[in-house]
Amino acid sequence: MTLGDLRIDSPWWLLLLLVLPLVAWVRRHWCGGRPALMFSSVQLLRGIMGLGKPKSEALLGFLRWTALLLFVLAMARPQWGEGTEKFKASGIDIAVAFDLSGSMLAEDFQLEGKRANRVAVAKAVIKGFVNDRPADRIGLVAFAGRAYIAAPLTLDHDFLLANLDRLEAGSEAIEDGTAIGSAISAGLNRLRDLDSESRIIILMTDGQNNSGTVAPMTAAEAAELLGVKVYTIGIGTRGTAPMPYTDVFGRKRSRNVEVNIDEKTLQKIAEQTGGQYFRADSQSKLREIYGKIDKMEKTEVEVERFFNYDELFPYLVIAGLALLLLELILTNTVWLKLP
Repeated sequence: MTLGDLRIDSPWWLLLLLVLPLVAWVRRHWCGGRPALMFSSVQLLRGIMGLGKPKSEALLGFLRWTALLLFVLAMARPQWGEGTEKFKASGIDIAVAFDLSGSMLAEDFQLEGKRANRVAVAKAVIKGFVNDRPADRIGLVAFAGRAYIAAPLTLDHDFLLANLDRLEAGSEAIEDGTAIGSAISAGLNRLRDLDSESRIIILMTDGQNNSGTVAPMTAAEAAELLGVKVYTIGIGTRGTAPMPYTDVFGRKRSRNVEVNIDEKTLQKIAEQTGGQYFRADSQSKLREIYGKIDKMEKTEVEVERFFNYDELFPYLVIAGLALLLLELILTNTVWLKLP
């Protein structure tokens, strides 16, 4: 919860403020205690019957309840923004369509000097792309035989990357196949109602459309009408690629499979929508492609945000403890009660 420069990190603790008046009422009516002194006759007290409660009791009560109030506020973790910063950013909405068909497990890439499958390399490159665009809403569409939203368009990139990490190609829970048209349609459904400077889809696949209910070019025509650019990326080496598998004895094996990317259709989709087609046959090439898209899709927007939030928690706790200590000192010295 944010109120101007002030941000409340755990606002639910503030509900305890509603409990404090109830505690005070219960303490007053049910926990008043017995009289400190007993007299044989009220006649002895006739001269002091009209006296009210001493002011010291009211002050001590004020110190105690103010300390409790400060402790509750401390638990809500208020934070204060010390200033603002302005930075240039692009106001672009991006849907990344990620192929999770079984063929994406082909190990024809290198990652950190080791052989890696296409999914692992694509994830690493996407993470860098997302981190370079902190002010853009980015969403994630996963597709194989069908397409689904893996993460809605969001500025919470930690949430987005956590969902990206959970994606697995060739999972038994995913219907195998390559539904390129459905993937574009799923991205359009998320982008079409958004009012932004630019809206784009980045589609990565290593195959050809063989599933789904929407033809790729039909989806491309819809994207053109909505003003959404589609950048297409064919991922995989040319010719053949090593595909891991487990034999009947449970041993890990590898065999070469043919790479069948429908580059012609991917090029047509990009041309139809004003985007561009790329071919990625290595991690460096894929990173370079995302770098090109990053440069092409830049719209300068000045964004202002608060930064360097300071925790007010310790100040509130110290103030509360100081009030309790003052109450303790006054209770046992200046306003000491008879036993």
